[in-house]
Amino acid sequence: MENSVLKFGGTSVGDFDKIREIAVSLRDRAILGEKLIVVVSAMGGTTDELLSNVKSLSPAPKDDHIALLVTTGEQQTISYLSIVLENLGVKTKAMTGFQAGIKTFGSHMKSRISGVDKACLLSALQENDVLVVAGFQGVNEQNEITALGRGGSDTTAVAIAASCGMPCEIYTDVDGVYATDPRVYEQAKRIYSISYDEMMEMSALGAGVLETRSIEIAKNHSIPLYLGKTLSEEEGTWIMQETKVLERKAVIGAALDEDIIHATIFEPRAESTLIFDLFKKFDEESINVDMISQMSGSKGFQLSFTVKDAESVRLDQIFAETRLFHPDMSLTMETGYCKVSIIGSGMRDMSGVASTAFMALNDSGIRFYQTTTSEISISYVVDKEHGKGAVESLAAAFDL
Repeated sequence: MENSVLKFGGTSVGDFDKIREIAVSLRDRAILGEKLIVVVSAMGGTTDELLSNVKSLSPAPKDDHIALLVTTGEQQTISYLSIVLENLGVKTKAMTGFQAGIKTFGSHMKSRISGVDKACLLSALQENDVLVVAGFQGVNEQNEITALGRGGSDTTAVAIAASCGMPCEIYTDVDGVYATDPRVYEQAKRIYSISYDEMMEMSALGAGVLETRSIEIAKNHSIPLYLGKTLSEEEGTWIMQETKVLERKAVIGAALDEDIIHATIFEPRAESTLIFDLFKKFDEESINVDMISQMSGSKGFQLSFTVKDAESVRLDQIFAETRLFHPDMSLTMETGYCKVSIIGSGMRDMSGVASTAFMALNDSGIRFYQTTTSEISISYVVDKEHGKGAVESLAAAFDL
């Protein structure tokens, strides 16, 4: 008997008609003998509505109170879907993150999964055909409900699959992974198989199809991961070990991230502990810092980096606190830039990628201000108004 973990995103369960259609497809699979663990997000727009309600009540609510509230969105969905499944004759159990044994640690709104109670899930699956589990949530060591942050339902599904040794299928409103966002570059090609490392890099650099942590978990446990469009027969994308990817290219994709803040700090005292103090704060606040570059000299140092613009409020607070101990530092934060990246594991052993990218941007008259590289990616900071053009130039140059 085959067991699988499935995940349906917020747009997939956006209304009751969609929930009924998903329930019918799950019933059909259960009739064929499959046992399914189904992870669901909140219905589209629910979380935003809840957060909007919070803003009308308090300017600075506590994170544990917000986490308790926003996780109710997923609990609505598991109830609705389970009710419909039972009406279709499918033996179903709805489970919150707490009931499913999803243990977490870290901050209430950006917690991470420390473990999943495999025995709990497999025992419940023996008694039922389908388990419907709330994504995006878990419980910490203090028995407090926590939220997993952006893409948390993806992470929930893959963590369950890894714990139970099952393949994982993630369904959303896109029919797979594309070399770049088709809304930015209409000619973008669909990718039918991609390595874990490439998919992680694309997600981290702004592709936004899957949450990075979920891919990392799949890689660490060699879990086959499928991304497809809900209730579609179109072939989606398999994310797998690099050795199993049939076609290897120097560059497989391009990503555009327009939601960045570009920060530059100057500290005139070369012996200052500013960098240590600053990054300690970033770690405490779980702020992801990207595209870091530093120039040092006898007259001090300059540090540049990018962060998501959603972190702007917390960033302001951190800089204000840091300036108390480093009053001589100067700071500029700019939002008129974006980040454009190219990704591909073939960069490891294929030459000419950087020069091709440089010529493509140069020929298009696009200036870049900062460049960073990893083993399988190159990223550029360009003017936000040229972001789309930069992606188009790079996509054409690398036949994406």
